Amino acid sequence: MRARFRPAFTLIEILIVVVILGILAAIAVFQFGTVTGESQQTATRTELQKLRRHIGVFQARNNQRFPAVEDGDGTWGEIVNTNREYLLTPPINSWVGGANGRRVVLGTAPDVAYQTDYGWIFDPTTGQVWAGGYDGEDNPLPR
Repeated sequence: MRARFRPAFTLIEILIVVVILGILAAIAVFQFGTVTGESQQTATRTELQKLRRHIGVFQARNNQRFPAVEDGDGTWGEIVNTNREYLLTPPINSWVGGANGRRVVLGTAPDVAYQTDYGWIFDPTTGQVWAGGYDGEDNPLPR
């Protein structure tokens, strides 16, 4: 009787492939985490620019008056409405994220450290707005 020869992978070959796939997966997960943070930063900057633009338009249309913004969850006053004049929905700060990403607080300066208590800071006397978790130059503060 002759022994049959069946081509197959050895245990060592299979282990090498599994290790290589594990290394590639670790690299991909790391890259995905970096891209997620960058997209949150970009989305927040975009929302901030849009918010500043709409506040400026509101001010120009209303004799240099600022919108009646209140401290609270998405309480942007007259610039968030359903008649499509300014914003349809309150902006979301993706960098802060969570339930407080829409929350507005009244203040006179940007953040000095990362926080998750609110998404936006509005100065009712000057009309300036800053993103929560960002510095005065619109750069994200480290988490």
